[in-house]
Amino acid sequence: MTPLNLHSKNTYDAIVVGTGISGGWAAKELCEKGMKTLVLERGRNVKHIEDYDDMKAPWELPHRGRKTQDDIRRSPIQSGVYNFHETSKRFFVNDHDQPYEQVKPFEWARGYQVGGRSLLWGRQCYRRSDVDFEANAKDGFGVDWPIRYKDIAPWYDYVEPFVGISGSLEGLPHLPDGKFQPPMPMNCLESYVSERVKKGFNGERLIIHGRTANLTRQIGTRGPCQYRAKCESGCSYGGYFSSVSATIPAAAATGNMTLRPFSVVKEVIYDKEKRKAVGVRVVDSETLEEYEYFAKVIFLNASALNTTLILLNSVSDAFPEGLGNGSGQIGHNLMDMPYGMGASGSFDGFQDKYTFGNRPTGIFVPRFRNINEKTKTDKFLRGYTYQGGAGRGRIGWADGVGMQLKQRLTEAGGWSMAITAWGEHLPYFDNKATLSKTRKDKFGMPVLEIDCEFRENEEKLIEDAMTSAAEILEMGGLKNITTYNWKKIPGSCIHETGTARMGKDPKTSVLNKWNQMHEVKNVFITDGSAMASSSCIPGPSVTYMALTARAVDYAVKEMRKGNIR
Repeated sequence: MTPLNLHSKNTYDAIVVGTGISGGWAAKELCEKGMKTLVLERGRNVKHIEDYDDMKAPWELPHRGRKTQDDIRRSPIQSGVYNFHETSKRFFVNDHDQPYEQVKPFEWARGYQVGGRSLLWGRQCYRRSDVDFEANAKDGFGVDWPIRYKDIAPWYDYVEPFVGISGSLEGLPHLPDGKFQPPMPMNCLESYVSERVKKGFNGERLIIHGRTANLTRQIGTRGPCQYRAKCESGCSYGGYFSSVSATIPAAAATGNMTLRPFSVVKEVIYDKEKRKAVGVRVVDSETLEEYEYFAKVIFLNASALNTTLILLNSVSDAFPEGLGNGSGQIGHNLMDMPYGMGASGSFDGFQDKYTFGNRPTGIFVPRFRNINEKTKTDKFLRGYTYQGGAGRGRIGWADGVGMQLKQRLTEAGGWSMAITAWGEHLPYFDNKATLSKTRKDKFGMPVLEIDCEFRENEEKLIEDAMTSAAEILEMGGLKNITTYNWKKIPGSCIHETGTARMGKDPKTSVLNKWNQMHEVKNVFITDGSAMASSSCIPGPSVTYMALTARAVDYAVKEMRKGNIR
């Protein structure tokens, strides 16, 4: 326990747990509103520019940018993530140091450092609409969201100009427009296919610009994007949004932030007499010493599964099943997104055209299934979207030897295009994360046991997405079309959500419409665990950002009214 003479030194207005997408926003908003804020991160510190490795060419790297067999041995799960390589691996955990149990196969990608996975994310940013917020109420899966689009729309407006999202205005009710910078242009084949698809499907299926948190216009000292395709190595130009380049520096600039890395939060401390959380208990990850920190309000933003771990480990006489878990919902309703299914094809034209640079986004196909009565299908619930793009590489082989062969291999090959689907995962109660009763990590915390799967609805959705992908490419004029299914397991999409969901009824949900715990009014949760449904809109992070800014605004107002003390 913390000695009394240290209590005052360890007391703040607010504590934020986690420094990723949502934690960075919580820190920024609290500090800018005058709150003395302690920001806790379980991993090391990362400084913008100084701690990146993005300025070296592949031939300057010992392994030419590739992962090694030793990397695979040290991190058998992380090394399978799509953007794990020689210069990004520093931002992934060592699987042996950070264990978890897979009751069913689940790929848990993690980055424990200041900035969290905001240094590794795919940067796609799409607003959710009432098609998403009303889905649970309409088809009966999960609990009704306590908010609708009108509640969060002003907060999307608030966060997007600071983030810097490039995209196009389309006027689609089920994919609301945002405060965008100019989009990153389609290439010639994408534009051609887009026009054919729009005409061929009478506007019911569309191909639009990908909406991405890569800047096409400078914001302060950040950006614009240099089209280098090195985002996951850290960007010294600040060409994409991360906590390290944007929100954490903004919080630090106020003078109100105290950042403490190497701080593993074991539990939230609850005072039964005061009927509120009073602080957190932390293990220093380097010394293994324990500390306690205190605050009037606590924001949990450790990412969905780590927030779940903290809540379930925060047991007391008042909450023997975990902090604020009177509903029994914490850890349940775990969702990801089925993805990795689609189609590809080749194209014979545009032989006089080529692309330059490495655009960090592609095209996007908005949802066209189950958005209204006209588009309803009886095959499955919810829907899917696509990301993808077209490109032209070099020829794959050539005849000849020596100089002749080398010259031939520099020639351009043909154009091709692929689109890959992201689908919705229904909120099943039995998809869950629980605490191991027998195994603990090196910090003395129980490891998580993750039991999650895709079911019949997701399998039917996957099949339809493959068929529809082929139809879209065929309408677009592609030839030699083939479908594919990578058979990705839950977790692979890195959009884990739902384990401390929002809802109207404290008996069936953990959080209210302000992301405030029903049972512990001074604890707020705005990371992915708060989601009541997964949606099929990729890039949920901008929704976490908007919800975080909204929750902080509410929390600070409640503190100033004396309702949170």
